Amino acid sequence: MEYLTAFVVGGLICAAVQILLDRTKLMPGRVMVLLVCTGSVLGFLGIYEPFQKFAGSGASVPLLGFGNVLWQGVKEAVDKYGFIGAFMGGFTASAVGISAALIFGYIASFVFEPRMKK
Repeated sequence: MEYLTAFVVGGLICAAVQILLDRTKLMPGRVMVLLVCTGSVLGFLGIYEPFQKFAGSGASVPLLGFGNVLWQGVKEAVDKYGFIGAFMGGFTASAVGISAALIFGYIASFVFEPRMKK
């Protein structure tokens, strides 16, 4: 049942984003920033954690989850280091995910033939 819930919630998030991209004039980069900021705000308001417990990976994997991870990192770093934690918390919390994306992208470039779009 957890897999089904994660699939449905993640699919609904992706469908909502696709509708937003299709029906508005927002560029994809701005929509991605909007998702990260929305995840951060929902984390700040305390809404994202119960949502993530319900949806599992369906909520933690999309960009909303990345925004929440940034918020959690900043919150913990500010509690531990004070004001300077606001600048370092997001980096330390998201470093593993960003590093994994870069490493797997690099490996994929060896497996497949990368080329520029025309």
